[in-house]
Amino acid sequence: MQKVRHDLDATDRRITAVLLASPRASWRSVAEVLGVSERTVVRRAAPLFHDRTLRATAVRNPARFPQLIPTVLRIRCRPNRIATIAAGLARRPDTVWVDILGGGDEICVVLFLNGRDARDKLLLRDLPATAAVRSWTSYDLLKVFPAGFAWSAGLLTGEEPGQLWPSADPAPEPFSPLPEDEALIDALVEDARMTYGELAHRTGRTPRAVRRRLDALVEGYGVRLATEVDLALLGVHAEALLWITADPGALEETGQILSSHPQVRFTAATTGSSSLLVAVAATDLSALYLFLTGTVGALPDISGMEVTPILSGVKRTGLVRPASISV
Repeated sequence: MQKVRHDLDATDRRITAVLLASPRASWRSVAEVLGVSERTVVRRAAPLFHDRTLRATAVRNPARFPQLIPTVLRIRCRPNRIATIAAGLARRPDTVWVDILGGGDEICVVLFLNGRDARDKLLLRDLPATAAVRSWTSYDLLKVFPAGFAWSAGLLTGEEPGQLWPSADPAPEPFSPLPEDEALIDALVEDARMTYGELAHRTGRTPRAVRRRLDALVEGYGVRLATEVDLALLGVHAEALLWITADPGALEETGQILSSHPQVRFTAATTGSSSLLVAVAATDLSALYLFLTGTVGALPDISGMEVTPILSGVKRTGLVRPASISV
């Protein structure tokens, strides 16, 4: 049976933070950022990947894959069936994120639907045919703010994050996916820390060609590399989704500010009654309260907000959480 970790020490957490912000960082790079020996990093990090406490993966950016429709659903269902419905949604290959929300009768799902037919099938046939589903609201994701991709749980300080992205370009070269990228992306989804040699073997290319194309995918925001971990191991015990209404003229600035905050792991502009979806990860409810009153409350162009606590994260970055699927 797979060992389930219940705690990480301070060094493990900081190593994990680097790998959250830079999932393919070499052991040497992690060591240099943290000021520890490479041997320490290998000794600490390798077992975390071996027992799947950490899992490296990749998620397509729907803005670079026109056939994908990024959709958020808030699904209300019968409380005694919510775990079953959440588990079924998590098993779908097109779901990226499945959370059970605080009321105990609502699920939030992010899907990258493969075209209009897939969207219509889900919204007009599958959900109406599910007896336990009472209602749902659908939103489109208009823009995901990329600052959140380098989220490190607030465990990196000073100049450490800048060492991971020393030449970050806010305006990357235009990127268009190629048919031959699919095999590379599929391999990265399976394990984003595969070596260039392993990726070359999987894709039938040379290691040099793989490295060049992987750099193009990442720097052009074709894919987001991610490290998945149970956030409770990092000291996060209060997660919530914020449904924020911001003035249209200030939407971009508000999204940029929030997405750069160390307690925010995801920010996106959406259609619907609210205009921003923000995922917050705080140490406890007091820290969440301070974020709401001090950070969000200080922004002048926000006119409304709904806060929905997250009871259980069932799927994140396209990966099902084994401990959650059987809830």
